[in-house]
Amino acid sequence: MTRIQQVMWELEMDYIGHLYYVTGNAIYHAVGQQLASETAQAIHASHGMFVPGQFGTFPAEHSQSGIMPYLGSSLADVDAYDDLFLFRDPSHSWLLDSRPRDALNVHPIRTQHRQPGLAHETIMGRPEDHRKDAQTTNWYVHAYLHPDDPDVLPLDEATLDGLQFGGQRNYGYGMTRLKDTQVVDLEALDYSRLRDSEAYILEVVTPYVLRSEYPSTNDVDVPWWWSVAEESQLRHREEKIVEGEDVYRCETVDHGQVVGYTGDRPVATAKNAITRLGSHSKYGFGELRVKPVKGNSDEGAAEEVVDHSVNV
Repeated sequence: MTRIQQVMWELEMDYIGHLYYVTGNAIYHAVGQQLASETAQAIHASHGMFVPGQFGTFPAEHSQSGIMPYLGSSLADVDAYDDLFLFRDPSHSWLLDSRPRDALNVHPIRTQHRQPGLAHETIMGRPEDHRKDAQTTNWYVHAYLHPDDPDVLPLDEATLDGLQFGGQRNYGYGMTRLKDTQVVDLEALDYSRLRDSEAYILEVVTPYVLRSEYPSTNDVDVPWWWSVAEESQLRHREEKIVEGEDVYRCETVDHGQVVGYTGDRPVATAKNAITRLGSHSKYGFGELRVKPVKGNSDEGAAEEVVDHSVNV
């Protein structure tokens, strides 16, 4: 049995840190400080995705349907594989078309002590004839944890509440409160959408580490089951893992890219990639999503999708 614990935190103060996500390394250390040493060492943490607390509608691949008020501020039930990724998409495709999508896909930044900080709320402009009216959207952080021993879960709410992420924590920045949490059994999920397809693509949800300065890690190549002719086709990004005063640089395949899948075990790949792949999976790197290519049964269809995606 493989279980994960999804967590939704509400930002109560601006966050100073990585501009795309709260790193799994930051979440791992914040949670670990609340646990016994042995338990903390067994925990693995995903990157935390920023989510606007807005009205939304479940995407077509989700097991649920319909419009839900403030969908982005709480966790929905998870019955199928695709349900896990509702809030893992930084484009927030679940937002209603009537919501200010363009504004909410650009997290507002406020300068804090000459450092850019992500605002904990978005306040929309006031029309001339409604000066006293304003729409405020609160921001949340979605992440999930999994331990080496599934019996460790669930971590209690007191452990997960009141955590701080990012820099300038002594000044109150990065403060969160626990909004929602739930445990998901990965073996009990419905993977029929993957089983019923004959062609697949892979979305790089969080950066995949190729080379690292972190001690006792090995350099790796792009996995053979990625349909990529050359590594140079892929967009790379330098990431950092901070341990106290030590900073270790990592060369990664950047997140947000799509590649073809040439393996023959899509369901097994999907399950493994939920808990992430690679040398730094413990700290949130290497999360992948397997997607079926609808209406196509040959690898050429998947390769066509990749050709239009990897250089975006």
